[in-house]
Amino acid sequence: MGQFVDMTSSDGLVFPAWVAQPDAAPRGAVVVLQEIFGVNSHIRAVADRFAARGYLAVAPSTFHRVQQNVELGYTGDDMQAGMGLKAAVEALPAPGVMPDIQAAIDYAAAQSGRKVGIVGFCWGGLLTWRAACTLTGLSAAVPYYGGGMTSPDEAARQPRVPVLAHFGERDHWIPVDSVQAFARAQPGAEVHIYAADHGFNCDQRGSYDEPAAMTARDRTLAFFDKHLA
Repeated sequence: MGQFVDMTSSDGLVFPAWVAQPDAAPRGAVVVLQEIFGVNSHIRAVADRFAARGYLAVAPSTFHRVQQNVELGYTGDDMQAGMGLKAAVEALPAPGVMPDIQAAIDYAAAQSGRKVGIVGFCWGGLLTWRAACTLTGLSAAVPYYGGGMTSPDEAARQPRVPVLAHFGERDHWIPVDSVQAFARAQPGAEVHIYAADHGFNCDQRGSYDEPAAMTARDRTLAFFDKHLA
């Protein structure tokens, strides 16, 4: 359903994004932000599923500034490689990768002619939160188990758009007490905690939890239907 398309950031960097087009005129657009494993088959499938629901979906490569053509699996070695790439992107001089996400938002808006939402998983969840607070052209944001977004510094940010956040209560990367503190700091955000582990949405990982994934999916689609209409 989708294909890679080159996009250009504000500083001239050309980077790829997976773009999935719906069969009919888009009902809206969704930017999909990768985990630490690249725009791999899972992230492409997530984008394709949004397209099947009528949304133009754009999944930019947020690793491109430090390494091209990253597509990792979920082994221990893949995890270590992804964490190293994430650290390299996070270490870039400000504004880092955020202009690339802005370029994807702008592309989604121009191509669809509709409102744009953003969704991201793991590291992409953190970037989704930052995008909701700092970028323009968005109408809704849905971070899934955003690693780091419940830290005091991140929780002190103020989102510019409605936010729906999904977390797992057994997530050893994101303690539940930090999620609860985030919810208190962000009373305007809709925060859900599931009886699941980190990565519960990814059906290619051992931590996949179908009931949690399906409930979160339904809530996400309803949220986008409401805010991107």
